[in-house]
Amino acid sequence: MASDSSPVNTPGGANPSTPDVSISSGEGDDADEAPPMYVWGTNISVQDVNAAILRFLRNFREDSSQTEGKYMRAIHHVIEMEGDSLDVDAHDVFDYDGDLYTKMVRFPLEVLAIFDIVLMDMVSRINPLFEKHIQARIFNLKTSTSMRNLNPSDIEKMVSLKGMIIRCSAIIPEIREAIFRCLVCGYYSDPIVVDRGRINEPTICGKQECLARNSMTLVHNRCRFADKQIVRVQETPDEIPEGGTPHTVSLLMHDKLVDVGKPGDRVEVTGIYRAMTVRIGPAHRTVKSLFKASLSMCLLRKTDKSRMHAEDPMEVENGVVGSDEHLDNEEKVEKLKELSKQPDIYERLTRSLAPNIWELDDVKKGLLCQLFGGNALSLSSGASFRGDINILLVGDPGTSKSQLLQYIHKLSPRGIYTSGRGSSAVGLTAYVAKDPETGETVLESGALVLSDRGICCIDEFDKMSDSARSMLHEVMEQQTVSIAKAGIIASLNARTSVLACANPIGSRYNPRLSVIDNIHLPPTLLSRFDLIYLILDKADEQTDRRLAKHIVALHFEDPENSEQEVIDLPTLAAYLSYARKNIHPELSDEAAEELTRGYVEMRIRGNFPGSSKKVITATPRQLESLIRLSEALARIRFSEKVEKKDVMEAFRLLEVALQQSATDHATGTIDMDLITTGVSASERMRRENLVSTTRNIIMEKLQLGGPSTRLLELLEDAKKQSSGGEVHLADLRNALATLATEGLVVVHGDTVKRI
Repeated sequence: MASDSSPVNTPGGANPSTPDVSISSGEGDDADEAPPMYVWGTNISVQDVNAAILRFLRNFREDSSQTEGKYMRAIHHVIEMEGDSLDVDAHDVFDYDGDLYTKMVRFPLEVLAIFDIVLMDMVSRINPLFEKHIQARIFNLKTSTSMRNLNPSDIEKMVSLKGMIIRCSAIIPEIREAIFRCLVCGYYSDPIVVDRGRINEPTICGKQECLARNSMTLVHNRCRFADKQIVRVQETPDEIPEGGTPHTVSLLMHDKLVDVGKPGDRVEVTGIYRAMTVRIGPAHRTVKSLFKASLSMCLLRKTDKSRMHAEDPMEVENGVVGSDEHLDNEEKVEKLKELSKQPDIYERLTRSLAPNIWELDDVKKGLLCQLFGGNALSLSSGASFRGDINILLVGDPGTSKSQLLQYIHKLSPRGIYTSGRGSSAVGLTAYVAKDPETGETVLESGALVLSDRGICCIDEFDKMSDSARSMLHEVMEQQTVSIAKAGIIASLNARTSVLACANPIGSRYNPRLSVIDNIHLPPTLLSRFDLIYLILDKADEQTDRRLAKHIVALHFEDPENSEQEVIDLPTLAAYLSYARKNIHPELSDEAAEELTRGYVEMRIRGNFPGSSKKVITATPRQLESLIRLSEALARIRFSEKVEKKDVMEAFRLLEVALQQSATDHATGTIDMDLITTGVSASERMRRENLVSTTRNIIMEKLQLGGPSTRLLELLEDAKKQSSGGEVHLADLRNALATLATEGLVVVHGDTVKRI
């Protein structure tokens, strides 16, 4: 029963960060004179814990050669920076005093209250003029608990959880000190401190001349409030067992922890597990109460070293990175800079990206550019250009498209993985729901908004519903999601790169048809992808043998396979994070010249000598894609300038992608009309020629209001007169439909009549 009774009889109340002053009266005295004090319901002596914490803070050293203790340095740093919290590593507490660690985890409310008192005592001795209240924040517990393993025995104990933030409430003011005023005489009471979530309202006016009963009213403007926020954290997909659905836990954030995490962040949370009563059903007098799990927060940290971190301006403001981490980071940065100076770094990074997938080097290079990204540009006129690169993978089954997607999802900072058939329009963007805490209508973020500044991976892109696909138009170019639902009108940021993969109709890619015909995607959406890769499964004995050897080698240790130099995942993630955060390359003069020259050259390719036919081989969207790719390639080398070789490699990557996806098979040349309209220029010319040929035949053979002719006879005449290529019945029907709209003919079944 000790754990159940403990909250009622121990300091701290609803918030562990505000210790009750009643303990402190005995702590400051000498332990020999004062009678021993015990935590209620246990045999833990307050004086012993006080002395143990003092010894730990003064004497703990990571290295015996250090003259000053680690936490004494940290306390001096907090005083110097005028901070209000000290981060304490639980591993350090365990290494120094295992007994203190056990007490801290089992009775966190009491021990943390003593921790804060000891800290304030030490600070007042170092600097008597320092007025801020410093709190101890514990992190890095020895064991991390899974959300589904939390049970009643964990209540009132310190636990550590890992998960993903899915919702943050607005900031809620929580009262800490209340002041009352007498309605009769106007007398103001002394500040009344909140005790275990209750305010003891004075029943009698404190003024001797008045002494009016039940006349006191709360004065809101004079009360002291603190920030509070309710955050929902959900299990990460890798922790969910087979056939299970993700569990969620509510976190109560106080003071400086408010707004540290954003929806979509993967975090490690250390806090005290509490039980709160909630009401179910309408507010009747006889209400059924349930226990609701929540965590009173001690510390929240961004996690997962195998993921790169997104640029986060809030980290600097909130001081998430400690001083010791800063020293470690300098050493890591030096190693990363040495790595970037290697001449073959581009090739090494390509080999390190999904090393279990054989070859597909050009596709991997494109994905590498997507991970690094270009620079987003905002002009003074208000126009903005995206820096994110969108990639579409189209190909036959079994060509490891989904494997690549899964790998990029694991590496990207705020990646969301979704499947086309399982995604609705609102699930991708945002939906309106009722907040269970407040009952208000709130906007819930969808997959694209949660992957802001990350990569949204969409599998089975071709099987998506049209309504869901239409939502992507705005996201992929303007990078926002506009919502007007249930009285909520908002524009949400979705600065995300889209990596999609699609299967062709009938599972196999038909090289005689265009990309549009193969995957049935609207041209307006397809033109927003910077790179479109076709991954085809072609039968070739040499290639098949090497691929088979590679796949078999993955299932047993192969010396040839392990010889390749591959950068490990944490290093790759750190390299990507540093480049995205600190490297912002600009175009050099020769790079700008090369971009202009190369773009004009691509356009000239569409002009055939001696012919009036002009084919669009590149559009301004391709030029923007080239700039983004060039900037990403410069970032790979940690270079602040985009050089000519970056631009040439960007042209090569774009050529590879266009040659596969935008080649007109009738002429063998690149034709951007295939992607932007779905019909190549040569096909359009052929259709126009057929219409004019059919018009001439009808004008010659048929008289106004005369007898009709059969469709097959017209087809024979059209075949005789057409100079280039076959004429099919379907093409002739299309040509006659065009003439019918002009009012020249009427088509009834298989007969044609001139009008």
